[in-house]
Amino acid sequence: MPLVWVTGVSGAGKSTVCDLLKERGEAAVDTDWEGYNRWIDRVSGEVVVDPPDPVPAGWLDRYGWLISRDRVVELADRSRGREVYLFGGVENEAEVRDLFDLVVCLVIDDATLRERLAGRTTNSFGKHPEELAASLWHNERMEARYRALGAVIVDGTLPVEEVVEAVTTARRTRRL
Repeated sequence: MPLVWVTGVSGAGKSTVCDLLKERGEAAVDTDWEGYNRWIDRVSGEVVVDPPDPVPAGWLDRYGWLISRDRVVELADRSRGREVYLFGGVENEAEVRDLFDLVVCLVIDDATLRERLAGRTTNSFGKHPEELAASLWHNERMEARYRALGAVIVDGTLPVEEVVEAVTTARRTRRL
């Protein structure tokens, strides 16, 4: 069963592409909204049930957005025989990367990132200066990091239907 990890910075288009795949009947999971990710206190290891919004200065230094390996394993077990797309961006991705058959990274430029985060209506992450700064920092490194990992890179600034097409055909068009 091919399990495909689709990642990118906040605002790259992950949730939009995930929603379109769901509308088409594809097996697609948004880790941010479907209980796979959680904020964890890096010092105590405790889950943060109700994080502040917006986050105060220094908050992102202490707390991390992490994915549950157990949840990804459960998904893989339940989804045998069907391609499944898992969408998210987490700091502990290396702990689950071995579960995926393919990694796709949506990339965008800084101007697009700023515009999308400022105008987003589904959540407020990225509107606060500290969150925006963190997103820009990650964006600067995103493409090179994922190219080095062998991920398929997709231009997230393309029209959304083209991004969806690139994600769904990544397995077939990937050059090994």
